Amino acid sequence: MSEVVYLRIADELRERIADGGLAPGMDVPTEAELAARWNTSRGPVRNALAVLRGEGLIETGRGRPARVVPRKSTQAVDVSIPFTRWAEAIGATPGAVTQQLARRLAGPETARAFGIDERESVVEVLRLRLLDGRPTMVERLVYLGETARALFDHDLDRVSITELLAAHGFPQAEVDHEIDAVAADALDARLLGVAEGSPVLRLHRVSRDASGRTIEVSDDHYRSDIVRFSVASRGRAPRAADGEAYLRSFGG
Repeated sequence: MSEVVYLRIADELRERIADGGLAPGMDVPTEAELAARWNTSRGPVRNALAVLRGEGLIETGRGRPARVVPRKSTQAVDVSIPFTRWAEAIGATPGAVTQQLARRLAGPETARAFGIDERESVVEVLRLRLLDGRPTMVERLVYLGETARALFDHDLDRVSITELLAAHGFPQAEVDHEIDAVAADALDARLLGVAEGSPVLRLHRVSRDASGRTIEVSDDHYRSDIVRFSVASRGRAPRAADGEAYLRSFGG
């Protein structure tokens, strides 16, 4: 009987989270409140909460009630949709706040990535990307000077750089991705509103044109409490229940 009770408690709480009755950041009813509602002991209640915690719907901490976790964005690797178009496709409002657009000498690391002399000029773009007004990703982009010429003539807070460059004759034909976790540096901490040293998800991209020439090198640092990455096999992106997760395809 207790097994059935804990499953029913979990089902009810899951439904309240899905329909917004328990919104992200809200406290879940206490063990005592749930036990009284279901006329049961705290054992089944704790089992129900453990189920929801395992599903990533709630978080628990010593000395405080369980809490509904913030919504996360699931990014399905597809290599085709820029950040701006992905956000619009899932019904979220994309945003960008450009921090820097500047020319500099390539230096050794950038020169190796592009296969150029380190004394050649490159253009760096630093943008904070937003989802529904929430700081979500710090975007560090590097381009060859000839590729990036058009960037100086546009408001980068209002355009998709991928689409802008394609319209000026620099479409991406191939994109390599590398995904890992890194510690937030001081810049990430300031722009994303996280603690310095906390984990952020890094998406490193190298984009090439049809001839195989590198035209973009980028590092995107995502807040790990907002975005998670998933890889779909056979070209099918995973779907999530409304209110639980965003779904994104991204790439070249």
